[in-house]
Amino acid sequence: MADISLPGAGRPYVLVTARGEADVLDLDPATVAALYRRHGALLLRGFTTDFAAFRGFADQFCASSVLNESPDRQLLDEAANIQSVNGGSAAFPLHPELSREPWKPDVCFFACFQAPRTQGATTICDGIELVRHLPEAVRAGLTRRRLLYIQRAAPEVLLYWLGTATPDDALLASPPPPCPYVFRRTSDGIVRAFSRPALHKPMFADAAAFGNFLLFSTFFNGIPTYPLLDDGQPVPEPWLWAIKDVGDRLSAGIVWQTGDLLMLDNSRFMHGRTAILDPDERRIASFFGYLRFAVPDAEEVPDAPWRKAAFRPPQPARRTDA
Repeated sequence: MADISLPGAGRPYVLVTARGEADVLDLDPATVAALYRRHGALLLRGFTTDFAAFRGFADQFCASSVLNESPDRQLLDEAANIQSVNGGSAAFPLHPELSREPWKPDVCFFACFQAPRTQGATTICDGIELVRHLPEAVRAGLTRRRLLYIQRAAPEVLLYWLGTATPDDALLASPPPPCPYVFRRTSDGIVRAFSRPALHKPMFADAAAFGNFLLFSTFFNGIPTYPLLDDGQPVPEPWLWAIKDVGDRLSAGIVWQTGDLLMLDNSRFMHGRTAILDPDERRIASFFGYLRFAVPDAEEVPDAPWRKAAFRPPQPARRTDA
């Protein structure tokens, strides 16, 4: 049986270390699932984790997966939506995967097939702990508020969700199920929108968590107006800096070793990365999935297509976000 070390000071994840197992598929899935529900982050170390084992491990827990359409990811397994992580060498702020869309996945898996010699750590932060450590004024300001994600609706998006790139007003007002957006015609064209709580309940915990696209949009993309608060106003800049400061202080770095496998509750944990010295020597695969034992958010559309099969969202433009 593997050695299991529960989270402690400075390490918010469960460390599962091999002790005789040949690869990650030797681990008891029920034990892994129980640790995941309880703690939300597991680092599996010392196992033989090749590509087939990585896919098999994720398939034990996930009924479906989603493609991240960012253009600088390599598609490693088309059928399973297994991709490389984002290319480049820049540091990334904390974010849940694909929180910019209504189909934010339940879980993130990362497998390290070649560890960098230096730098390039993945950072993780428990969104529940972030809320607990926020200044009271910021926590109170976010409580019972919502974030509004508004973007231009490209023709490809309209065609995918509405069946036509030129919808009339009646179709915009009543999109067919299970479309996750509301639409509005403006003087500049059609926009799509969805909203989520600024502080939300994770899938397997009761305490409020912070986990959305604000930090990535503000501190990487340089767009502090996406998403907006529910009154249409930007999140106050002092709040953004306070959230970033707390998140940076609470973050723990995963210094990769070849063979490592990281499993993160995407409804509770955020992740980022430090700067990378040599991107060519850092080979990490990613899989973003929807759990077989999921408890979907009540705000998710019924009969969501991403929970049925490998999901490929429409790709209207090249993206550089996470």
